[in-house]
Amino acid sequence: MRPIALSILAFLLISSAHAAEPLAAVERAIVPVAAWGGTPADASKARRHTITQITLHHQGEPFKPGTDPQAYLRRLQTWSRTTKGWLDIPYHYVIDLDGRMYEARNIDYAGDTNTEYDPGGHALIEVVGNFEEVEPNQAQLDAVVDLMAMLASKYKVSIDDIKSHRDHSDKTVCPGANLYRYVKEDYFRHKVALRLAGEQAR
Repeated sequence: MRPIALSILAFLLISSAHAAEPLAAVERAIVPVAAWGGTPADASKARRHTITQITLHHQGEPFKPGTDPQAYLRRLQTWSRTTKGWLDIPYHYVIDLDGRMYEARNIDYAGDTNTEYDPGGHALIEVVGNFEEVEPNQAQLDAVVDLMAMLASKYKVSIDDIKSHRDHSDKTVCPGANLYRYVKEDYFRHKVALRLAGEQAR
């Protein structure tokens, strides 16, 4: 694993106060599609896959405080289906400004992308906001770690297979420079490894 930069190490120390819940509790905390007003995708049109990787994305647009994340998800689902012609929201999970996790596309169905990589086999996580312009907050970082750890445990994903959109495509800056550095400098891999070790020790 590559050395972690001092700025990232500082975040590790700050976030150590985050009380790690059992990973089963993390999964239960995910807001299901029906709860935010979404509708299930047409299973007959879905491309089924087996999760082997975890891939981080950002929204790529500003997400102002006070924005209703459930209304955003409903708009995103409608846009994905009607404008893009996709099966559903391209991502499997969405994390809001408060670190709440929402189910989006059914994890059993391969996602979609505007770039050239094949998202089959990838569990796709979107964090709201444009991280070319703003910094992720600690609640979002903690939620990313929790969700990645839960997925890595459930689907037996290697720590080395926790990456971001731009690691699979040279045609995007996603998940934005301010979030990507946590991938590049191994913040997420390190924290997920700690979460998994803690889970095994329970």
